[in-house]
Amino acid sequence: MRNLLVLLLLVCLLTPILSADEGANASKDNTKASGRIEAASNVLNEIQATPDKGIPEEILGSAECVAVVPSLLNAGFVFGGRYGKGVASCRTPKGWSAPAFFTIGGGSFGLQIGGQATDVVMLIMNKNGMNQLLSSQFKLGADASAAAGPVGRHASADTDWKMRAEVLTYSRSRGLFAGLELTGAVIKQDKDSTYEFYGHMVPSKTALKGEVEAPKAAYPFLNTLAKWAQQAQNSRLLGSVLSSQSSSRSSAAEN
Repeated sequence: MRNLLVLLLLVCLLTPILSADEGANASKDNTKASGRIEAASNVLNEIQATPDKGIPEEILGSAECVAVVPSLLNAGFVFGGRYGKGVASCRTPKGWSAPAFFTIGGGSFGLQIGGQATDVVMLIMNKNGMNQLLSSQFKLGADASAAAGPVGRHASADTDWKMRAEVLTYSRSRGLFAGLELTGAVIKQDKDSTYEFYGHMVPSKTALKGEVEAPKAAYPFLNTLAKWAQQAQNSRLLGSVLSSQSSSRSSAAEN
């Protein structure tokens, strides 16, 4: 009886401590997911802050979804075998969707510079690519065609990026931003981060189709994405107007 009382006393004393530890771990996990949101926002801001070396306006302005993997790796001169965690959002009638968390791994990622983290940006360019992203898992190059995206303020008129890839991929390492081949990479829903961020499981499809409200913690990434996408669309519209006016003046001059 005495031993039983001692055991019960120990249980009573340890229960609050264990509960506090669980709460602290949950808060820490959510901080990790929120930190990824912040990091993805910073990646987009830094890339697009130098438009002549960023994602072309025509591409960003027409992308169906945007996915960012901050700090894909921190390795030496290695081929393949990469792993990272990212966040994605898609266009909806109400704006950019709540974020979906994912992991990316495997495949041939090309040669990377050692000792530096590499940021990866993926732009999903059409409905089929978007449908693949909505699934719980897909493979670049198999389920969705992928290609290294062009870089610069504008995509060259002679490029076939609209037809040749459903996913355009980019990387940034040591300040160098360039197209990146990700053939064979597998993208899966990051269920742990999803649960940590939302407090319950939210399928990628539900988040990316705008069927769940974005928490405030998602705003840094969503606001940044909306800002640069809108700016790209505005620049495209202005370019179209100026081009039309120039053509009209040329026609008038010829007549």
